[in-house]
Amino acid sequence: MRIRYTTEKNGRPVKKAAVYTLDEHGIRSADIDKDAAAIVERLRANGYETYIVGGAVRDLILGKRPKDFDIVSEASPAKIKRVFRNARIIGRRFRLVHVYFGPKLFEVSTFRSLKDGPTSNTYGTIEEDVLRRDFSLNALFYDPQNQVVVDYVGGMRDIRDKRIRPVIPLGLIFMDDPVRMIRAVKYAAATGFKLPLALRWKIKRQSSLLGEISPSRLTEEILKIIHSPAAGHIIEALEQFGLYRYLQPKASGMMRENPLFRGRYLKSFVELNQNGGGRPGRVIAALIRDFLEDFVDWEEGIVENYKNAFIAARQFLLPMNPPRMELDRAVRLIFGEHGITINRSHFLEGGKPPFRNAETPDYGMSEGEGLHPPGKKRLPRRRHRKEGEKAPIGAAGGGSPPGPYTDPGKPPPLD
Repeated sequence: MRIRYTTEKNGRPVKKAAVYTLDEHGIRSADIDKDAAAIVERLRANGYETYIVGGAVRDLILGKRPKDFDIVSEASPAKIKRVFRNARIIGRRFRLVHVYFGPKLFEVSTFRSLKDGPTSNTYGTIEEDVLRRDFSLNALFYDPQNQVVVDYVGGMRDIRDKRIRPVIPLGLIFMDDPVRMIRAVKYAAATGFKLPLALRWKIKRQSSLLGEISPSRLTEEILKIIHSPAAGHIIEALEQFGLYRYLQPKASGMMRENPLFRGRYLKSFVELNQNGGGRPGRVIAALIRDFLEDFVDWEEGIVENYKNAFIAARQFLLPMNPPRMELDRAVRLIFGEHGITINRSHFLEGGKPPFRNAETPDYGMSEGEGLHPPGKKRLPRRRHRKEGEKAPIGAAGGGSPPGPYTDPGKPPPLD
């Protein structure tokens, strides 16, 4: 292990970080995405200190192959974009850069400052940036070119001791962002690491702060959890800490009231990951399958059964609000497991789809299966004319009024 020093104003050297070599951290080069490594190397070649950071480094040290690679650099977003043509700057308050390699996307951020407190959105140094990270096991920086891990906060020691330790002071960490409570429990359940007593006490005391989080952020977190191979363990741990009620309140209530439902519900996430994980519809199906198994009367008519199941599933998932098409696929998938195929013909009435009005809910029809009043043809979509373009003959707002003459290539006959 090497030591990184900085110099005080009086010229005295001060220890800042521990630098771990390949023999000490054990990260395998084969587990590192080649494009992520190429981004780091190119920015370094242009003179910018750059690292792979966060959960990717944690997983690499634990011998896992990360799904995502986040990168952090001293280069500003504008400078990063000048280095990469295949990049786009996003964000308003704090700007990030997305670098694209075919279908792959890598998020590159700039070191952030502590000048305005933990919620600062100004650029800073690596020493400031590390103190903004949530937990020490996520605050490690990896340089794939030199194969070293830079540790400012004792994260390597905490990984070896199998401990979840916050970097941000305990009095602020959840006040700044309550979602960190979910992440702390998720990391502990996924890795088998310990949550210190003070951290567990703070989570239980401040869990109500999650009630103020937007549904979109909660949806993002639950989807990350479901895609984890340890999804069942994570959900069970969140339920024990009283946090799952903020992600899926109806499912949480049913788990507390019905041990049989609890067992089936947790098992469904194990089976999801054993059978290939996030194929279309399967992720949402894992969340609603056990509820619909008890809710649906499988002897009823197919159409009404599907409609009622779709509405009930939508209510069951709140505050999560998945796209209509995803929920539709999930409900159809569950019906298919019972040998029932839901297709377009089930919704035709006299050759026409059923009428839809303000009181008729959207039943999750697939693309091309939209509802419209019986006996009326769907109107063609109006094409907007370009500036200066004349309306075609017979069109509303220009030319001659429509009549029996239909050839647009010739003028209408004279009276």
